[in-house]
Amino acid sequence: MYPRFFTAALLAAFTLAAAAQSTTHRPKITGISHLAVYTSDAAATDHFYVKTIGAAKLPDPENPKGVRYAVSPTQYIEVLPLPTGTGINRLDHTAWNTESAEGMRKYLAAHSWKVPAKVEKGADGSRWFAVTDPEGNKVEFVQPPVHPAAIDAPSAIGRHIMHVGYMVHDRAAEDKFYKDLLGFKPYWWGGRSTEKVDWVSQQCPDGHDWMEYMMTRGTSGFPSDMTQKELGVMDHLSIGEVSVPDAYKVLAAGNRLDGKHDPAPKIGLDGKYQFNMYDPDGIRTEIMNFHATEKPCCSPFTAEDPAE
Repeated sequence: MYPRFFTAALLAAFTLAAAAQSTTHRPKITGISHLAVYTSDAAATDHFYVKTIGAAKLPDPENPKGVRYAVSPTQYIEVLPLPTGTGINRLDHTAWNTESAEGMRKYLAAHSWKVPAKVEKGADGSRWFAVTDPEGNKVEFVQPPVHPAAIDAPSAIGRHIMHVGYMVHDRAAEDKFYKDLLGFKPYWWGGRSTEKVDWVSQQCPDGHDWMEYMMTRGTSGFPSDMTQKELGVMDHLSIGEVSVPDAYKVLAAGNRLDGKHDPAPKIGLDGKYQFNMYDPDGIRTEIMNFHATEKPCCSPFTAEDPAE
């Protein structure tokens, strides 16, 4: 039998832990911050994101070896040198904007998620930290500067990264992180056939941007027969457009389509126009209509669309 004082102390500890968890509120997750990718050819990648996408090239306050390609003051693609031994992988992490990085760190810690001891601080005034999701993918939470600097990107093909996606094996496992813990909500799901779900979209809780599970075969890691090209289709970002056909005309008229890309815009199974382009390492940039022009397959939209 435990001594009475030990039992009382144990009870007090459990009570304090429960109280801390119940009073630790999740800060708002307002939308996508960025997608961070690797490059094996910095000059070719720079050409793609500056000329084709039209993003503004900026220094990287998070990593001195990296470069940012911004489409808005708070959304960008972060490009990092390719580490040795990476294999076919070209994705480093995805990132979400939050109103409080430290508040989010404490919230996750209170719910027994492994977090770093502190948040990082950038020269631009941003704050961030990283965790891993149930499948080991790196996810960052970024608190933007109070007054984000304006960017000079007059040729940006779009100014709103409205979703990011990456390879997922276990939908239920990922839901424990995105839905149960972070409060993401279903937006749409679909598949190439009625027997299989290929894409699952979960919208962030305090905005309209979403995360797309790109469902794959196997139970973990990269399938042995997966190519870098196939993985690059899965690991992607999407820039919102009022009209993808009109955006395509701008790209074509400006001779900006000098890399790998679709032959022409098309309507996807979600009923939205889309057009896919690929950076030199195969990471996909998709431009997509904010709103569907046809009825989607498989599932109705169950949350509001993003807007420009």
